[in-house]
Amino acid sequence: MSHPLTRVLTLLELLQSNVRLTGAELADRLDTDVRTVRRYTAHLRDLGIPVEAERGRYGGYRLARGYRMPPLVLTNDEALAVVLGLLAAERLGMGTAAPASAGALAKIERVLPHALREPLAAMRETLSFTANAVIGQAPGTGVLLALAQASRAHTTVGISHQSWRQEHTERDIDPYGVVFHTGRWYVVGHDHLRDSLRTFRIDRIASVTSRADSFTAPDGFDPVAHLTSTLAQGPYRWQVEVTIHGPLDEIARRLPRSAVTLTAQPTGVLMHARAERLDGMAHMLASLEWPFTIHHPDELRQALKNLAAQLTAAAQRRPEELPQ
Repeated sequence: MSHPLTRVLTLLELLQSNVRLTGAELADRLDTDVRTVRRYTAHLRDLGIPVEAERGRYGGYRLARGYRMPPLVLTNDEALAVVLGLLAAERLGMGTAAPASAGALAKIERVLPHALREPLAAMRETLSFTANAVIGQAPGTGVLLALAQASRAHTTVGISHQSWRQEHTERDIDPYGVVFHTGRWYVVGHDHLRDSLRTFRIDRIASVTSRADSFTAPDGFDPVAHLTSTLAQGPYRWQVEVTIHGPLDEIARRLPRSAVTLTAQPTGVLMHARAERLDGMAHMLASLEWPFTIHHPDELRQALKNLAAQLTAAAQRRPEELPQ
C-alpha cells in the first residue's frame, strides 16, 4: 500500500466501516504514522468529506453522522452481501411502496468496478430460490419507519387506517412490535379505539402521527407469537383438534406457526388449527412421523381414510397397468 491515493481511499473505507478509530489504529491499518494519518484526513476534508477528529484519551477519527457519502467503498464480500440481501428482500416481498430495491441495485452496479460488477450481475441473473416469489402489498416507507421508531421508543402514534371492508378510521395505537410474515407487514399493539390488543396490516395504514404519550409493553410480550396465533384463528370452515404423540419442539419445527397452535399435554401435544379443506389437513398430519389422535371434527377421519385409499392404490399400481 505504497501509493498515497491508495492509502487515502483505504482510510475512507475504514472510516465507513467503523464508528471511530484512533490515530494509532489508523496508522497501523495503513502502515504509516499518525502524522501522515492527519494529512490524509485533511485530504478527505478538502474533497468535502466531513471527517471529525476528537481529542483526548478516548478520541479518534470518525465520519460526521448523517453524512451521505457519494463514493461508497465496499469490499467484494460487502458488495455480495448487499446484492444478496436486496435480491432476497425482493423475493420475500419485503420491499416498500417505492421501487427502492431495484434502484439500490442499479446504483450499486453503476459504481462498482468492472471486475466486481460482472460476477455480481451474473449472480443476480442466475440465482434461483426454492421458495416461490411472494407478491404482497408493500407499505409506504415513511409509515413503516415511523411505526418501527415508535415501537422502539414506546411512543403512542395516531394512524389513518382502512379496513378490508374499505372502512376508514382514525385511531391511536401503542405499537408493541413490527412483524413481517409471508409477504406482508403487520404492526401489533394496543388499540385505544377498541381498548384491546389488535393487529393491523401496515399496507392499509395511510399515515402515522406521533403523540406525546408513552406506553409500556406487557412483560414478555411476543409480537410474532401473537400474530401467528391470531392468523391461525382466522375465519375458516373447520376447527380441528388433534393430539400428536410426540415431542413439542420437534413437532413445532414441522408445522407452520401461522396455521396451528400447539400446547404440551401429558399425553402429547394438543394441536388446534382451522382449515378450509380437510384433505389438506389430512396430508399435513400424514406427513408427520408420530401417531396422533383426532378429537374433532369426525369428518377429518374420513379425509384420512380417503388419503389412505389413494396411497394404497398408488402402492399397488404396476407399470404394465398404465394406459398405452
